[in-house]
Amino acid sequence: MNRTHTSRRQFLGSAAAASLALSMPAIAQASPRVVVIGGGFGGASCARALRQINPALQVTLVEANRTFTACPFSNEVIAGDRPMQAQQFGYDRVAADDIKVIIQAATKIDAQARSVGLADGTTLAYDRLVVSPGIELRFDALPSFDEAASARMPHAWKAGEQTLLLKRQLESMDDGGVVAISVPANPYRCPPGPYERASLIANYLKTTKPRSKLIILDAKDAFSKQRLFQNAWQELYPGIIEWVGLSQGGKVTSVEPAANTLVTEFARHTVQVANVIPPQRAGRIAEIAGVADRSGWCPIDPVSFESKLVPNIHVIGDACIGGGMPKSAFTANAQAKACAAAVVALLAGEAPTVPKLINTCYSLVAPDYGISIAGVYQPKNGLLTDVEGAGGVSPLEVPRDFRAREATYARRWYQTITAEAFG
Repeated sequence: MNRTHTSRRQFLGSAAAASLALSMPAIAQASPRVVVIGGGFGGASCARALRQINPALQVTLVEANRTFTACPFSNEVIAGDRPMQAQQFGYDRVAADDIKVIIQAATKIDAQARSVGLADGTTLAYDRLVVSPGIELRFDALPSFDEAASARMPHAWKAGEQTLLLKRQLESMDDGGVVAISVPANPYRCPPGPYERASLIANYLKTTKPRSKLIILDAKDAFSKQRLFQNAWQELYPGIIEWVGLSQGGKVTSVEPAANTLVTEFARHTVQVANVIPPQRAGRIAEIAGVADRSGWCPIDPVSFESKLVPNIHVIGDACIGGGMPKSAFTANAQAKACAAAVVALLAGEAPTVPKLINTCYSLVAPDYGISIAGVYQPKNGLLTDVEGAGGVSPLEVPRDFRAREATYARRWYQTITAEAFG
């Protein structure tokens, strides 16, 4: 509550100073300044939502890369069913919304001075800061798996060159070879993503290298949409996919990149293609800002998305501790809009409205076979919590055309959410 009052006083103070200056240029400077770091689904959506809710705001989006490469549907790129260009977006349309887009890495945050330092040495002042940094791969969490090892055993968990590297490895693999996917324990970006990836790679193997197999080495015994995935694997890919859960010794404890070997508690798996998805944490700038705790993720107020560790800084998307909300593009987009509304309210000296958030996650098991899960979440006991009785998963027993429609819905969802974020 004190933070709310402080912001209100500052806002009103600036407005009063501006009115005294009449038509002086300083009037424009009285508009609250919001800086958003991170131009992914969370950051770009939030910047656009801020301007839509209050066009008077000065909104600046800071992003290190000129082009954003989306993770949703990147598994289709790996399987050869989609061009990489369909995953890539620029920021021209974001800038067209009168958002100042700066292509620079943010390197420093001074929460006391409310400023962001950039790689070129310039500094941006803010009244409220939104951080949407995505994930950082923990190369220190799996023995012998470091950035150099990922050149041989690609993670492909940040879409881009790693996505294409894994695709090329599959294309050059012998018919009869074995592919392994190492899946970390929760939490990580896109919980169903490894199983969608396994499905689409299996579809590729079935159609191009039918004597090959895929093994999933999993650090847990249950996963999102498990029955739907496993039923579909029996129907579509019998004998191709083998899933090894934690209790069967599925957790990978180390790797040997030179031999393409994954080591578990009970076995060693030497394969032709090894896709190692390592544990993760919030993106680097979250640590720099001081908004990440010892877990590596960022605790937030689920109403305003303001950090519980540093005032006036909001964290959204994969980096935050979202309670029951999974780390997904849909979640980041939904949190971005709720956060934008909260920031506008706080800058006006008002209490944010308590949000209800929706996440729907589609997975492709084959190009024409989709499944989904949906959830509704609201703040409860300091976390975003499932609304009981809301949401659900695709039914188990349905005609094949139902699955085809869900695949169509998935593609339409992608078109909609990328248009919302990037124009």
